[in-house]
Amino acid sequence: MTAPRRRRPWSLRRRLILGTTALATLAVLVSQLIGFVVLRGWLLDRVDQQLAEFVPPPAAFLDAVETARREQFPPQDPPGRLPSDFRVLFYDASGQRSSLALGTAERPGPRLARTSARLGLPDGRPRTVPAVSGAGNWRVLSHPGPEGVTAVVALPLDTVDGATSKLLWLNGLLLAVTLAGLVAIGGWVVRLGLLPLTRIGHTAQRIGAGELGLRLRETNPRTEIGRLGHVLNTMLDHLQQALRESTASEARLRRFVADAGHELRTPLTVVQGFAELALRHADRPAREQRETHELIAQNARRMSLLVDDLLLLATVDHEPERTPVPVDLTALAADAVSSLSLRGREHTIRTGPWPAGPEDGGTWQSVVTLGDGDRLRQVVTNLLSNALTHTPPGTHIRVRTGRTGSAPGGTAGDGRVHVGSAPAFPPGTPLCVVEVADDGPGLAPEHAERVFERFYRADPARSRARGGSGLGLSIAAAIAHGHGGLVELDTAAGRGAAFRLLVPAADVDPEAADRRGGPPSTGPARGAGGRPACTVTRPGGRDPRREASFPAV
Repeated sequence: MTAPRRRRPWSLRRRLILGTTALATLAVLVSQLIGFVVLRGWLLDRVDQQLAEFVPPPAAFLDAVETARREQFPPQDPPGRLPSDFRVLFYDASGQRSSLALGTAERPGPRLARTSARLGLPDGRPRTVPAVSGAGNWRVLSHPGPEGVTAVVALPLDTVDGATSKLLWLNGLLLAVTLAGLVAIGGWVVRLGLLPLTRIGHTAQRIGAGELGLRLRETNPRTEIGRLGHVLNTMLDHLQQALRESTASEARLRRFVADAGHELRTPLTVVQGFAELALRHADRPAREQRETHELIAQNARRMSLLVDDLLLLATVDHEPERTPVPVDLTALAADAVSSLSLRGREHTIRTGPWPAGPEDGGTWQSVVTLGDGDRLRQVVTNLLSNALTHTPPGTHIRVRTGRTGSAPGGTAGDGRVHVGSAPAFPPGTPLCVVEVADDGPGLAPEHAERVFERFYRADPARSRARGGSGLGLSIAAAIAHGHGGLVELDTAAGRGAAFRLLVPAADVDPEAADRRGGPPSTGPARGAGGRPACTVTRPGGRDPRREASFPAV
């Protein structure tokens, strides 16, 4: 059993031409029908008016009565006694049709019933009846007369039928010409109107063939096709942008996999080499074996840290949501400085407030945000560790906290490169700021634009002598983004670098932050040997010791 053939769909041009032709044909037919009905009704009214105005003479009624009495059939009246084509027939008082008739006998008369009861002619209302023979029609009207005699006046409808017949032929010819003109002219008009759509189709074919830079020219917002072209151009722009982003994302993924493999290959090679060495030379001295085991453990820790960083980056956006608690960023920064005091023995680290404005330049402020204290502490630790790692000994590092309002273009100074890990905040948003700034060598613009990329290090040799895995700033940016904030960089080559953590501020008392899950208030941070590493002053007061320095050890 063969499957039924599916009808081929009609093209838009064909449907428009057929639709407009059908509508125009219907309009012409309706107008012609209305004209035909109006003309025929007018002609019939003229005939009815003539029938109503003609009344047989009284003598004719008397002749009809006398004829009925004699019950004999005299010859019909000679022609010329009645005007025009009138025909008059009589019915006597008993309702029988009389043999007396007035009018010419050149054409067949109307077909009337033998009795008046079957005439169906109420007084004053005309009626159309067929002729006795042939295809003619008559219009008849009854007139009551004396002694119960009824006269039926009739007029032929040859003139009316002839006029309407010619009108029908003329209408048919006009309809045929109209249809031919609609098909010819309508096809040209539709083709001209669909020309922009045709151009859109050709342009779309070229775009589908790979010319992604092409755009539609029909973008006039005052036309339907123009609005369609504008929407399609917008869609193409979005698709092209999505394609670029997808290509860039794929390239970043490939680079990420390659970088991860490169980072893991070195420690794995070291572990494998020393493990094989230990297996082949089991009789080596204990001191050499211990050195081998320490190197294996050191590289294993290095791989473990790298894997932990990778897992953190992979899960930071998918961690289960925790209830945000108030976090005092000033105390949190003090904890980070204290925890890195041993690494900062060759640097000078100072803490202080972030100036809220020219008039409040040295005033401590409440720096409280809502979030996860452990994660935010990791951000500040990463920023401070980055400054200690990538600056030479003797560099001055400043850790400052405060509140500010966002402004277009960030807070970068003139002549410096400003790079953010996310779009800037709307103007006027109250923000908490933790800044880690140094007066080290800074970063060139080509390096500053990529500092938040995974595994990126400014050292082209990818050496670990003065760098980690290149994931610290990526982790900091991801955690800040999870808190609705960002990490920004303000730097210039030879003029130091300033990393700032910006998160939305919370109107919470700092003391309440300590009691509700924030880091506790700390006194002077201690360095090696219990000596003061720095002095941190809580918001709300000024302390002349608020920028004590790490002692050089």
